[in-house]
Amino acid sequence: MVDHLTIVKHPLVQHKLTLMRKVSTPTALFRQLLREISQLLAYEITRNLETKNLKIETPLVEMDSPELAGRKLALISILRAGNGLLDGMLELIPSARVGFVGLYRDEKTLQPVQYYFKVPDLLEERMVIAVDPMLATGNSSVAAINLLKEAGAKNISFLCLLAAPEGVENMRKAHPDVKIVTAALDSHLNENGYIVPGLGDAGDRMFGTK
Repeated sequence: MVDHLTIVKHPLVQHKLTLMRKVSTPTALFRQLLREISQLLAYEITRNLETKNLKIETPLVEMDSPELAGRKLALISILRAGNGLLDGMLELIPSARVGFVGLYRDEKTLQPVQYYFKVPDLLEERMVIAVDPMLATGNSSVAAINLLKEAGAKNISFLCLLAAPEGVENMRKAHPDVKIVTAALDSHLNENGYIVPGLGDAGDRMFGTK
């Protein structure tokens, strides 16, 4: 862990990530692996969810047992690639509320352009997890977190598959209170703003659009 960054080194996470990096991995398998790895990463990012004791009856005795407390957490997908992580997390946390932030990267300026924003109410009372497979320049992620804070969110975490040092630093400067959980911190960004060694464009590989 470096400051607010957590890298999940679990062998299953690293194995699935290796398969996703391979250029030969087909779209269907890439999508399946992304869904599976998102659930493994979700265990880490939800580690500190608040719980309260509930009195229940097992087949043998009565006991106090923990259940989740407070408002349902909010999962926010940064479109479009964020949906790949969102799908897996919803299988694990089906009661979560869901929101979407539509941003695309201007290929010339590398700056984010907003085209959609729809999130659950009462964000200030929820744990909010923003999801996007790639934390590259960090510009889109910073913009998304800005929008979520403007909507009232106070307890925000960010889940991604891969991160570049440039993106982590950008997020740290803009939002030092936001915890980042990722499967790997890669080497650097290339001249086009892509993570190296990376795995290419996650959205294109997930949806088969390239």
